Amino acid sequence: MICRRVQEIKPFLVMDVLEKAQAMERAGESVIHLEVGEPDFDAPEAVRQAAREALDRGQTHYTHSQGIPQLREAICRYYAETYGVRHLEPDQIMVTSGSSPAFLVALSTILNCGEEVILSDPHYACYPSFVHFLEGVPKPVPVLEEDGFQFRPEAIRQSVGPKTKAILINSPANPTGTLLDRECLETITDLGIWVLSDEIYHGLVYEGRARSILEFTDRCIVFNGFSKLFAMTGFRLGYLIVPKDLVRPMQALMQNFFISANSISQWAGLAALTDPTVQEDVERMRRTYDQRRRFMIRRLREMGFGISVEPTGAFYVFANARRFSNDSLSFAFQVLEEAKVGLTPGVDFGSQGEGYVRFSYANSLENIAEGMDRLERYLSRR
Repeated sequence: MICRRVQEIKPFLVMDVLEKAQAMERAGESVIHLEVGEPDFDAPEAVRQAAREALDRGQTHYTHSQGIPQLREAICRYYAETYGVRHLEPDQIMVTSGSSPAFLVALSTILNCGEEVILSDPHYACYPSFVHFLEGVPKPVPVLEEDGFQFRPEAIRQSVGPKTKAILINSPANPTGTLLDRECLETITDLGIWVLSDEIYHGLVYEGRARSILEFTDRCIVFNGFSKLFAMTGFRLGYLIVPKDLVRPMQALMQNFFISANSISQWAGLAALTDPTVQEDVERMRRTYDQRRRFMIRRLREMGFGISVEPTGAFYVFANARRFSNDSLSFAFQVLEEAKVGLTPGVDFGSQGEGYVRFSYANSLENIAEGMDRLERYLSRR
């Protein structure tokens, strides 16, 4: 008998697209992958070298449940230098095996059965699953293309009720690539509820500046990690920044359910934050993403996709495809099967995402160009 909590978890549709694409590749077909949000770059050499050296030193044992002190100190320095947030202490950092365990730890700590978490709609596909699994209630608030996918302040305020525990924000956002502006962040911090800020795409910004929620309030929990900015997805390394009164209960969860994050990955993460050559690699990757972003936006607009507000962060273009179809899931699989291009159906990101499709430019410019050519030929035949 499968428990109710698991039965209520919806499939992650982008993975369905990816797995179908992989099956096609095993059958000998060529597929251009624009569906999955994973950097196509290798982790910087200094990061890989640090992992090798940690292995050679025999640093293959359990660490402190919150992470090695050196890494937690480096995260504090990073937030001080990047955002001017200088009051953090290493004990407020929880190093995790990627950001997904961080969400489970954080929500398990603050969320009671039946309490609500406000989400934008569209949102990262897995957010509601974390809330549902812990028997909370996701409360979506529409963010519209005409508003640049920004929250409307009055819509946020109206969504707060007696059962509201937190609001979960993501800036730069997946799937829209949008940065929340200062006014929006200030409105959110005035709500009097917990602010959960997913900052995993910070650093991947091409216009404007990403603001940490810690610049505005301490009644917050920050989620971040090394997968996106440092191209370290396989290292499975993330972290939480939490208020001091949440440290001990979260540490108890870490000790019971995770012991500690991977020791070798933690030393690699320390190099990511402290080795000067890594920042050079990161800036090179950021410039390359920006070049791809501009190219993809131009090609998609030429084909008739709607992009009224250009994405300025992360590595996604969330394009209005209603000219071609109002069923984004069917459209995504048609494009995959007929054009051999993988893309993500917008409905994966909530009901407001229907009619949109997400393109990832975490692929080479050559592959993106080929994917755009294939897509254009397919659309001209429809």
